Amino acid sequence: MAKHRRQTAAVKRSIATASAIVAGATLVAPATADAAQVKVPNTGIATEIPGIENVPGIANVPGIDQWIPSLAGKADKNADVRSAIAAVKNVPGIQNVPGFNDWIKGVEAKYAPAAATEYRAATKAAAVAPAPQQSQGERIVAIAKSKIGSPYVYGAAGPNAFDCSGFTSWVYAQAGKQIPRTSGAQASAGRKVAISDLQPGDIVAYYGGASHVAIYAGNGQIIDALNSGTPVGYRPLNYMPIHSAVRF
Repeated sequence: MAKHRRQTAAVKRSIATASAIVAGATLVAPATADAAQVKVPNTGIATEIPGIENVPGIANVPGIDQWIPSLAGKADKNADVRSAIAAVKNVPGIQNVPGFNDWIKGVEAKYAPAAATEYRAATKAAAVAPAPQQSQGERIVAIAKSKIGSPYVYGAAGPNAFDCSGFTSWVYAQAGKQIPRTSGAQASAGRKVAISDLQPGDIVAYYGGASHVAIYAGNGQIIDALNSGTPVGYRPLNYMPIHSAVRF
């Protein structure tokens, strides 16, 4: 009987304690070293959040002292408010404080737009920046490079095998420019340019009768279909006796 009375008394004390917490609308957490008390404004709800006071710049978050009274008067004019807002959102336990998440989102909205606007402006600028224009000569060289390794076949004019003038005329055709088919005609039809003024894409003719042609690739090199047994490839500009150079 005595044991029953002791149990009844314990139950009554537990009920009384729970009732007091509800009546006072207080959220209670055990006191912790280095923890700051976070209070829900205009309520009696409060709890301890360990480490929240150590967030760099937290005292500079506008209105934070309404939630953490101990931060009043501790603002640092050099603090980064946006970084502090981002950090305080991730403090363990703060998400459980009623109303805090909505409040901090509202504060963040006043400070984050600047960063977001800068990002959007940079992204837009990158999106509308025009791509570098490829010159006609660069396009001709790029097309010629795409056929390096193709076999030499006398009389062939592509797309898989070439002789020298068949190669140059095919490359130019892919770039949208029609030029004569034979090496001699190419050397005669284009605008003469000095060897010292060569630009990528120019045609260089070789030997006394302009019997061989190649495409100047820049940096003292040509790309050509040389002869039987030698595939399309790079060679030095002066690999053979130069007859002339032309530009179309």
